Amino acid sequence: MTTIQGTRAPSSGRALLTPRALLVRGLLAGLVAGLLAFAVGFAVGEPPIDDAIALEESAPAAPADEPAADHDHAEGTAAHAHPDSSSDEAAEEGHAHGESGPSRTTQKTAGLLTATVVVGTALGGLVALVAAAVMGRLGRPGRRIRPTEAVVLASVLGFVAVALVPWMKYPAAPPAVGSGDTIGERTGLYFAFLLVSVLAAVGATYLGQRLWSSVSPFAGVVGGGLAYVAVVGVAATVMAPVNELGDFPADVLWEFRLSSLLTLATLWAGIAVVLAALVGRLTAADDADRARRDLAASL
Repeated sequence: MTTIQGTRAPSSGRALLTPRALLVRGLLAGLVAGLLAFAVGFAVGEPPIDDAIALEESAPAAPADEPAADHDHAEGTAAHAHPDSSSDEAAEEGHAHGESGPSRTTQKTAGLLTATVVVGTALGGLVALVAAAVMGRLGRPGRRIRPTEAVVLASVLGFVAVALVPWMKYPAAPPAVGSGDTIGERTGLYFAFLLVSVLAAVGATYLGQRLWSSVSPFAGVVGGGLAYVAVVGVAATVMAPVNELGDFPADVLWEFRLSSLLTLATLWAGIAVVLAALVGRLTAADDADRARRDLAASL
């Protein structure tokens, strides 16, 4: 079993800080973070979604002789047409999007919990693998990045590149916002910008490391940061905007988007804190075991 570069197995040959050990702890940290994100999402994210659904269902239904308006938003409004049903029927049946699927109660409880736990566990594993890759490689000779520092760095960069910056360009939209005819285009734009952001973060990290080693830590941080901002800034300017709000209430929209960002921040912060704590305990055990054996060898 191999140890991560920049660490040394105890003199007994028993490796503690391995990529496998980090991955297992990353998955566990992601699971815990997913539970925390569910609690935050349920408390602050679901109420504005309920408000948006209520607005959608209270909108006038499309006339029966206008089939072209099926499942689309009227120009300049947030109304969402439900063909072949009156607004009273829609109110009785609940949100029409879910009438052939899970109920709204299931969506906001078991559905949300499953989503946050699965995504959190996957992200926790990815953060652990990225931390294992950079551990002992970033920094200057004689002062390489420590395991807990690698975890925090991977989590912060992941939050910025995967969550924060894409949210700033293409923020999440609640029900009753956006046309069903453009959902494919909007999804494609979001993932294209996400890819640009991630690749820019990888390139900026490499550039920052080179500047850190050859010039100074300050030059590495500033140079890498400016490079990332420049790339995503150009991409955000060039890529098409999305503006399909109509007259949707600004307060509900802002509450929904702020809650979505808060849920994402909770997920990434949970991964960083829990994984750093687990890795810190593992590193301390590794160091203590090595110190005991070195002391025994010197006697």
